[in-house]
This record gives sequence, C-alpha cells and structure tokens, in this order.
Amino acid sequence: MLADLKGASVEVWQHRELLEQLTKRDIKLRYKQAAMGFAWAIFMPCLIVLSGLIIRFAMAQISGQALHPKDIANIAIKGVGWSFFVGALGFATASLIGNSNLVTKIYFPREVLPLASVAAQGFDTSIGLLTLVVILPFLGVRLHASFVWIPLLLFLLVTFTTGVSMFLSCANLFFRDVKYIVQVVLMFGIFFTPIFFEPAMLGPRGAMLATINPLTGILEGLRLAVVDGRDLLHPIMGMVKGVERQIWNPWELVYSAVCAVSILLGSTLMFRRLQPLFAEYV
Repeated sequence: MLADLKGASVEVWQHRELLEQLTKRDIKLRYKQAAMGFAWAIFMPCLIVLSGLIIRFAMAQISGQALHPKDIANIAIKGVGWSFFVGALGFATASLIGNSNLVTKIYFPREVLPLASVAAQGFDTSIGLLTLVVILPFLGVRLHASFVWIPLLLFLLVTFTTGVSMFLSCANLFFRDVKYIVQVVLMFGIFFTPIFFEPAMLGPRGAMLATINPLTGILEGLRLAVVDGRDLLHPIMGMVKGVERQIWNPWELVYSAVCAVSILLGSTLMFRRLQPLFAEYV
C-alpha cells in the first residue's frame, strides 16, 4: 500500500506540467465567452452569503435578537469555504468522463484530472478570498494572533475536498448516476453543514451530530479564528440563548484532520488500483 501511494505521488509530481496545463485549460473554459467573466468567482459566494443572511435575519426576527455585522462575517467566511468545496466537487466528479479522449489515448496519472478541477476551483476561490479580505474589516474583524490557524485550516479544506473529489470522479466512471446523486447531496448539504448557523444553536445533541460532518470542524475553526480571534487549541465556551455552552472542542479539528488525510490516502490508493480499468469503462 505504501509503495502504491509513493508511486502515485511520484508520478503526479513528474507530470506536474500536465497538471498545470490542464488547470489553465479548465480556468479558460470556465470564463470563455462568459458575459460576467471573473465576476462569477465572486457571484457564487455572494449568493451563498445572501441566502444565509436571509435565513439568519428570519431567525433573528423570530428570536427577537438583532443581526450583527459579525453574523455577516461568520456566514461570509464559511460561505467561501463551502463554495470552494461545492465547486470543486461539481467539476471534479465528471472530470474523467469529460476527458475520455485523454484517458483512452495516452498514459498519464489519471489523478491529475480531478486535481486540475480542484486547482481551477482554488483559483476561483482565491478571488473570493481577496474580496473577503477587503470586506471583513468593515464587518468588525480585526487582525488577531489566531490568524496563524488559517493556513492549516485551508490546507485541511483543500485536502478533504481533493480526497472526496478523487473518490467521486472514480465512482462516477463506474456508476454514471453518481454525478446526479452528488448534485442532490450538494443542493441540500448546505443545510447539514453549519454555514447559516453555528452548531451550538442546535443544542448539545444537535451540535454533536453536526460535528460528524468533517467540514464542521474546518469551517467552524475558520469562523472562530478569523472572526472571533480564538485560540483553537483550547475548549471555547459561549452564551447560546442565554445558556453557557461549549462551542468548540479541539478534538473537532483533530477529527476533521484525520478524515481529510484518510479520504485523500484512500482515494489515491483506489485510483492506483483501478486505473488499469479506466479506459474500458470511460
């Protein structure tokens, strides 16, 4: 197994120029003849944030509480992360089928196809992040020492997204209805991921269930580190509906990290073992 993983990583590195060219191609195809151009990279996260604001405003009206600027910042930081995850999976799932001419004619590590989709989505997300950097100070977010957590959290987000993307692209090759299942799951998945709300709002049992989703620890970690300036190494308590509850446990981040690394290694191994069959099923 270790030999397979090492071999896969070596081959991908040897074909890094191909990965770069495929990424550039995917970026160009997304914006070719698009009326809005690169504005699409900002439009999608903004749409998610706007949807979240409507829901949070309704929740605030029902509970009789005010909607604060930091609530907007919370949704914005998690919305950009969710947008990256959804966009990458949407393109990567069909990456092997969509490049059947390459898969059947020449040899190269097939992992570069979903990796290129993830990298292209990363380019989109980087534009959204730059926009977020400009907006957050107006929402009351200030520089904190906790910003040192951002690289690790973004790395885990990319790692988890890459692993899931590779798994789904491979599964879609053998079972063509996977892409439709993915569309449905992503459509409703935002309601099972703490984008528009914080897990603590669901109560102790609901919060525990929410943490089953590996994205919860990553996105909540980003919210607490960026918006609230909290140190993620220690448990964090907070007031929820007038009751003091634990809103963060460091083990949530450990769980997300284990899931991210496991799914990436498992997907890489699956690619390595099933790669000889790809040309037959594509």
